[in-house]
Amino acid sequence: MKSWSIRLGKLFGIDVFIHWSFWLLIIWIVYLQFSGGGGFFEALWASGFVFALFACVVFHELGHALMARRFGIGTKDITLYPIGGVASLEKMPDEPGREFLVAVSGPSVNLVIAALLWAYFSVTGSFPDPAMLESAERISDVPFLFTLFTANLIVAAFNLIPAFPMDGGRALRALLSTFLDRGLATRVAASVGQIIAIVFIFLGFYYNPWLILIGLFVFLGAGVESAGERTKSELSGLTVNDALMKRFTGLSPFDTLSTAVDALLNSQETDFVVLDNDEPIGLLTRNEIIKGLSEKGPEARVSSYMNRDFFVVGPDLKLADFLQEVVAHDSDVALVMQDGELVGLINRENVEERLMVQRALKQ
Repeated sequence: MKSWSIRLGKLFGIDVFIHWSFWLLIIWIVYLQFSGGGGFFEALWASGFVFALFACVVFHELGHALMARRFGIGTKDITLYPIGGVASLEKMPDEPGREFLVAVSGPSVNLVIAALLWAYFSVTGSFPDPAMLESAERISDVPFLFTLFTANLIVAAFNLIPAFPMDGGRALRALLSTFLDRGLATRVAASVGQIIAIVFIFLGFYYNPWLILIGLFVFLGAGVESAGERTKSELSGLTVNDALMKRFTGLSPFDTLSTAVDALLNSQETDFVVLDNDEPIGLLTRNEIIKGLSEKGPEARVSSYMNRDFFVVGPDLKLADFLQEVVAHDSDVALVMQDGELVGLINRENVEERLMVQRALKQ
């Protein structure tokens, strides 16, 4: 089970999770229906609509994931939150054309769903009468499929807003990258997004408070994307070897956790390689040491708590690519091997320190 989430299953080999906070949305919707005098049927209708809409959101995220897969980029999982879904791609393609296709594939799925529903209305002659829609007093008075049709159009349009972290922001960056440096394209796209966010916030004070929240979300997302691209640009040309931690403490699988504690307290290290006949067989982090101490005490063996599912990189890997590997493996530290020999460790903190040095040298 992913932290705070429940696994729903797999689609096209990708795990789908639902975050615990999603259920707060359902509770809130049910509360609104009962407090507004809607009763059980209204609450059931509204809840069913939310589940149907979020099924469309899953397909939206699958659109991103499957398009990314075409370009050799994997997806860790898809998680549903109250505000939508997130497909955890290992990275976004650097090539503008590919990034554009990955970005627009999600909203395209919603447009396809809307088109299929439109075709159904046309074939069956069940398209709602506009007069009936205007006179509807309750949400359940509107045909369920028509509401879903409208919602998919709204989801597609909302995601195509040219602002990070929306799909439209990434599509805009991809288009700008065809004739601008990627870093500059990101800054321009982020600025466009923040201007749109300010407009949303301004309108929110006069029309709908939700626009204020959306504006803040877009403004902050644009800033994060711009900062991430700046970091990637600053790391350009640097490899794992430039941030390699060559001095490290090795532990035996037969050592006790008290030995690991001594190594932890007597150095600045927080990650320790577990070696058996000079071959790395595990990784013991500070969190695992603390967990072992609380569960079995200082005499527990290192082998009982070491992580055998570590990942390995080479010294020539680009630092920017290493940060992508960190996301893909959900681990901050990696062993660095060259020609079958362990040459050091690298973690996110090493990269951040190298980045600080790089900025100081430029100044």
